Amino acid sequence: MFKKILIANRGEIACRVIRTAQAMGIKTVAVYSEADAVALHVQMADEAVAIGGSAAADSYLRIDRIVEACRQTGAEAVHPGYGFLSERQAFAEALEAAGIVFIGPGRHAIAAMGDKIESKKLAKASGVTTVPGYPDVIPDVKKALSVAHDIGYPVMIKASAGGGGKGMRLANNDTELEEGFRSASNEARASFGDDRILIEKAIVEPRHIEIQVMGDTHGNVIFLGERECSIQRRHQKVIEEAPSPFLDQATRAAMGAQAVALAKAVDYCSAGTVEFIVDRDRNFYFLEMNTRLQVEHPVTEAVTGLDLVEMMIRVAAGEKLPLTQEQVTLTGSAIEARVYAEDPLRGFLPSIGRLTRYRPPSGEGVRVDTGVYEGAEISVYYDPMIAKLVTYGATRPEAAKRMATALDAFAIRGVNHNIGFLSAIIRKARFLEGRLSTDFIPAEFPDGFHGTELPQDELDLLVTIAAVAHRRTIERDRHGVHVASEWTVLVGPAPREARAVEVTSDGAGSVTVALDGRIRVVNTAWQPGQVLFEGVVDGAPVTVQLDRKGVTLQLHRAGAVIDMRVVTRATGELTALMPVKIPPDMSKFLLSPMPGLLVSVAVTEGQAVKAGEELAVVEAMKMENVLRAERDGTVGKIAAQAGQSLSVDQVILEFE
Repeated sequence: MFKKILIANRGEIACRVIRTAQAMGIKTVAVYSEADAVALHVQMADEAVAIGGSAAADSYLRIDRIVEACRQTGAEAVHPGYGFLSERQAFAEALEAAGIVFIGPGRHAIAAMGDKIESKKLAKASGVTTVPGYPDVIPDVKKALSVAHDIGYPVMIKASAGGGGKGMRLANNDTELEEGFRSASNEARASFGDDRILIEKAIVEPRHIEIQVMGDTHGNVIFLGERECSIQRRHQKVIEEAPSPFLDQATRAAMGAQAVALAKAVDYCSAGTVEFIVDRDRNFYFLEMNTRLQVEHPVTEAVTGLDLVEMMIRVAAGEKLPLTQEQVTLTGSAIEARVYAEDPLRGFLPSIGRLTRYRPPSGEGVRVDTGVYEGAEISVYYDPMIAKLVTYGATRPEAAKRMATALDAFAIRGVNHNIGFLSAIIRKARFLEGRLSTDFIPAEFPDGFHGTELPQDELDLLVTIAAVAHRRTIERDRHGVHVASEWTVLVGPAPREARAVEVTSDGAGSVTVALDGRIRVVNTAWQPGQVLFEGVVDGAPVTVQLDRKGVTLQLHRAGAVIDMRVVTRATGELTALMPVKIPPDMSKFLLSPMPGLLVSVAVTEGQAVKAGEELAVVEAMKMENVLRAERDGTVGKIAAQAGQSLSVDQVILEFE
């Protein structure tokens, strides 16, 4: 077994590999960029080596510097995590030349499966069912249009070297194809240094289901069940689970057999994932093989009881797989939610900044994989993932219930995040029933995500908690002397709804709240200043996040954020009529929605534009974002130029 390994990655996956390696008694080496000098993975590792500038191209993608770090520290092997160099054949070759073990598949398998075009040809030759498409690289837009007309719309534009949803676009017509081809090429070039594009038929009502395979250097390959990854946004997975609520045993076995056959065709060793698209009749088609550990691997670990990272390390050290296919069992259900630094209320724009508060949930069946800590900074240079939240249950409903509770308890401040959006998904009837497809998000949120509207009983619960929180605060400030019991809770922005409550306390932690003729008994240890209000209301456990913003309480639950103010009965009516400050009209300006690089400006001064027409492209966190006109108009002044770095809300152009 190795005595020391280097992790050629950052963030939560680097931390996750370090934990397993240290549990195995293996010393670990972290590498880091300038932006990650005080990152969590650097603090966790036994040693750490600086490898360059903040941009990935100057650090985490520098093969030479990572190999040199191995030489400096005496690391015998390298775990690449996912992304960055994890599927780069040249990296595996450089490590091999330096006498360092690559904790992953052989370079032949990386080369064969890393190229979507070649992997599709190999899959066909191995008897794996594939999606109809063009079998080679698409050289230009003209050829793309020709292929699309032959296959028939809709088509999927995909970067040959792509992954993680980058360099991927859906096109339903010629206009979308032309724009998507250019954008996917640019994104692929920026992310992978490879702008080759392929086109294939888009399957209607598809589900994205993948098979986890594991092979060793002795010719053994097994599959460890499947993961349902259908809930996606811009082809980036948002919620994953194992097992799929859709597959029957026969389909699972057939998909697993094809995945194993493909892996054996390239002498695959280590962890890998064969991704399929599955239609509503359970017909399945090969999409690609990822020759690395997947982001969503924890759900497989939860239902199999296996540590995939440990298996990868042991296989790389020459050991045989610890079990046969017949010994693989799937028990219970696990769900993973990806927590991102982004703003769902502003079109999921990336958010950067410092985590002024970071309190992940815990408890039975809850796992959090993260690479951050309270006070850490979310940088513009890397993927905006904050953490992966995983819940496990004996049944899928139990796992989903634990996920909903854990999301309510996940407190993040300082950056915008998608926890409210994840909560809204988990509570959707369609999700709870397992009726999933890759169109889940656009179908359930056709106009985007604008927050969650709570049912009346949930809103009443928040009013009750606001009243209790206010009573506790007054008791603290007045030391319990002459505390009134009758209050008015003003709910929401103007015009506010006024709710009359009466709050009494027994002084021993139990509080009684009368609201609309109903009496609720609240038991909680919450004290003013705590962000998490945990307690029992009428015998049922309740978790709510609570912030104080001046005289206003802001409560977070079930994907909703509700402002409330508690006042005495006498001042309630006057407070409800207080004027609301109206923000200035900025509709004549195109503002950068995030910090990033202005890739291009598609219009000129004096040009007339139509609603929906492309105005500019801003790149941030390795993703291109196309900014479009919200209405017809004429461009007055261009205020920023292509190649310029932009701050959030910086003016790009002004309309006449």
